[in-house]
Amino acid sequence: MCGAKAGGPDLAGIGAEETIIQGSVTRGGEPVSGYVRLLDDGGEFTAEVPTSASGQFRFFAAPGTWTLRALVPGATADRTVVLAEKGARAEVAIAV
Repeated sequence: MCGAKAGGPDLAGIGAEETIIQGSVTRGGEPVSGYVRLLDDGGEFTAEVPTSASGQFRFFAAPGTWTLRALVPGATADRTVVLAEKGARAEVAIAV
């Protein structure tokens, strides 16, 4: 697993076979720094990445149902993502 690159979630060099969950975390429409956790369909912790200065994050995951939990100072928020097949990319916006 890795965090988003500085300057945005550039997909150059990432194979089309990768299953990707990426997006951004905002508060009041503005990017916010913090962490995003990846939880499996049973709610178990799988991975955690820091957000970039622009609130962006990225995970490489197996196809299935995942929950993203954004952790920022003073707030948390959850979003559920479903990836049906290998090679899919999910763009997720999390507002806290």
